[in-house]
Amino acid sequence: MTDISVLPLKAPNQPRLEGPGSRIGSRIGSRSGEHPSTVISRTRPWYPLYNCDTPTFIHPSIGTAPLNDLTFYEFPLNERVRLFIRLEQLFHQFDHFMRGRTVWDCRAVVDTLIDIVGVFTRNDLKSEALQEIDRQTAVLNRMAKLYEGVNQDKLTEVVGRLEELSRELYSVPGKLGAPLMENELFKGIVQRSAMPGGSCSFDLPAYHHWLEGDETARRADLEHWIEPFLKTRLAIEILLNFIRTSATPTTELATAGFFQKSLDHSLAFQLLRVAIPRTAPYYAEVSGGKHRFTIRFMIRDPDLRPTQTHEDVEFLLTACLF
Repeated sequence: MTDISVLPLKAPNQPRLEGPGSRIGSRIGSRSGEHPSTVISRTRPWYPLYNCDTPTFIHPSIGTAPLNDLTFYEFPLNERVRLFIRLEQLFHQFDHFMRGRTVWDCRAVVDTLIDIVGVFTRNDLKSEALQEIDRQTAVLNRMAKLYEGVNQDKLTEVVGRLEELSRELYSVPGKLGAPLMENELFKGIVQRSAMPGGSCSFDLPAYHHWLEGDETARRADLEHWIEPFLKTRLAIEILLNFIRTSATPTTELATAGFFQKSLDHSLAFQLLRVAIPRTAPYYAEVSGGKHRFTIRFMIRDPDLRPTQTHEDVEFLLTACLF
């Protein structure tokens, strides 16, 4: 993952929070798999501890909470971010089933690829990604002028990577995914996919032959089919990473499982993130829009409709704005 740490962790006139043995410096999220935190705090400070194997966050109210002990619920506030997150999930799903070696894993990979192609077909993802890259590049350049202590080398590296991605996307001719839809085998699978169970051997004997054939050749086909989408995938991952790490989480309280808040109308917030302990008996249901949102913490029932908890729920809220 691209290291996006270019600003000092400590904002002017803000106290620094550190835990025992914490290591907080001028860079964050540089090691593979680490989750970068915010770089400028708008409210309460919230910094990562990376001196342990599991990324840990310390917060003045909630204490120390490893990331793998939290469940995150995200709510996009514009269509572009909503589209990016849908694709991100589909790409992760593709990766998961690609690790499998059975015919059923391969079927799941193809089904996921059909969904990916469908999203690209219905939307101009290349244009959306290019516009977001241009916007975020402009934001980074403004940050360099507004904040003291900016790591200019890191900023140059990140902006250069974004500009390189922009050039790569511009160089892709035509609409992404169009050539794949000309592949006779894939096109036949897509046509039958709308019918439940429509990919049986008697429906698609060519597909059945391909599934039962050489595994190496089959995987090579899948890698070839997904390859045109990889540049856009990388761009989306970097862009979402900037958005998710752009703000400082705050501890909030949902009285009797209900929380409502208004957003500053002059700011174009992009994403809400709600974090609660993984072991909590309830889940977060977020609704609303750009100006006001509501969070209800609901308890699932195996047979009946979910009900709102009567407990007061403490949670972490991040209103992402980059």
